[in-house]
Amino acid sequence: MNTSSEERRALQQAAALEAPLAAVEVGLNALGVALHRQDAPAVERLAAELHAALANAVDHFGRAAKAGGVPPGLRRRLALAGGQVAAQREALARATTSLDRAIDVLLPRLPTQPALYSAGGHTPRSIGQSGSLLA
Repeated sequence: MNTSSEERRALQQAAALEAPLAAVEVGLNALGVALHRQDAPAVERLAAELHAALANAVDHFGRAAKAGGVPPGLRRRLALAGGQVAAQREALARATTSLDRAIDVLLPRLPTQPALYSAGGHTPRSIGQSGSLLA
């Protein structure tokens, strides 16, 4: 009887983790579609929803880990979702960099505007404050 009780508890635990994980997966897919469509308002809204879903899933998985562990299948799915989050973050960073470069080409700085960063990555203010660029 002990085994059946343990199996029942494991099934209940897996069922309790399924909903938060599914919410993350759905959120990732929806955000991916919005990013592909370049729908900025939807991206902003869906990113906030995904953030909340991720926080909820991390909370559920953390409690499950303390209470006896997470089933391997759900652990793999959570790891895959984490990888997708990282991939979307990287894609968004690349798109932002490309957009910044395009804006710099289309709208060059006026000579009177100070550069935000020097070629060495320092700001004009940091050069004056530190007195030296060498560490």
